[in-house]
Amino acid sequence: MTSPLPPHHRALVLSTRSSGFSLHTVPIPLPTPGSAVLRILQAGIISYHREVYDGTRPYSFPTPLVGGSSAIGRVAALGPDAVSLTVGQLVFVDCVVRGRDDPRELFLTAISEGARAGSKKLFRDVWRDGVWAEYARMPLENCVPLDEERLCAGLGYEIKDLMYMCHLLVPYGGLRDIRVEPGETVVVAPATGGYGGAGVQVAVALGARVIAMGRDEGKLAALREHVKMGTPGASIETVRISGDEKTDTAALQAFGTIDAVLDFTPPAASKSTHLKSAVAALRRGGRVSMMGFVDVPASSWKLVGDNITLKGKLMYEREDMFQFVKMLERGLFPKGEEFVDAKTFPLEDWKEAMDSAAEYTGIGKLVSFAP
Repeated sequence: MTSPLPPHHRALVLSTRSSGFSLHTVPIPLPTPGSAVLRILQAGIISYHREVYDGTRPYSFPTPLVGGSSAIGRVAALGPDAVSLTVGQLVFVDCVVRGRDDPRELFLTAISEGARAGSKKLFRDVWRDGVWAEYARMPLENCVPLDEERLCAGLGYEIKDLMYMCHLLVPYGGLRDIRVEPGETVVVAPATGGYGGAGVQVAVALGARVIAMGRDEGKLAALREHVKMGTPGASIETVRISGDEKTDTAALQAFGTIDAVLDFTPPAASKSTHLKSAVAALRRGGRVSMMGFVDVPASSWKLVGDNITLKGKLMYEREDMFQFVKMLERGLFPKGEEFVDAKTFPLEDWKEAMDSAAEYTGIGKLVSFAP
């Protein structure tokens, strides 16, 4: 179940954090039981990749390694136990690797080896290298089939557009975890960053009414316009985060019943009070998906007195990916620039690409490599 592979390929290798990346010609990865070798077409770059690899964010991982996270690729070769994937098939390549005999052991490809002994062993000894390369070897279960005929020929998506899945899947995992339903009202905060903006887009696709919170009124207005252009019937409101807990709570309460909150607070804003305001505005029995970094999410009396469900969520589950792809293939998301405005770079321009990813954030913004 293999196709001819070249003996070598190009990959971005991080030898040490201090030295940065360099483009190397390295041996091609070969398929093993439980794996697929992918020809990488688009490899996503997240906004904080630069901080991960220069040591600003103290994530733990061994070096040397090939960088990356998620990707869109085409199956180039398969291990002997593959039964459904086929050579040439278009797939989304997921960056969340889990232990097959213990799914609690998980890590993010080429970003963090996790905190447990099992995840560290998997990262260091089995799945060290990421997808910033012409080819990559990944677990079979991390390759999610995409209906290329439907998505590209039918709906008109380009391959580079589909890479935006790496942003959309994260909030989808949080929203699905707290079972957001059509017609409910969801607060997304902060909503003007990459994952927050994607969260607004996913919540709208799910049929929810969205209240987007952010500090910059200009970015909030642009977000609202972007959503309305892509989905004319979308229900979206905005609230500027003032920094005053009671003021922000009152601003949210003015919109009536609020069912759920999706939070993406970045580490730098961990002491912000916006999540406390959003939780205070929740109805009795409301739900919160915490996907960011907040020191104190809410008063204990609010949580206990109103039966609030507070759930932490890292990324998404495997079944979430398949359900999300069904939504995408059914045409529930916009297309063209109302879906994503992508910037792509060759591997040679890795520094410019990571600098661009750090600045080019928000709803519909994506930076990727095209190896």
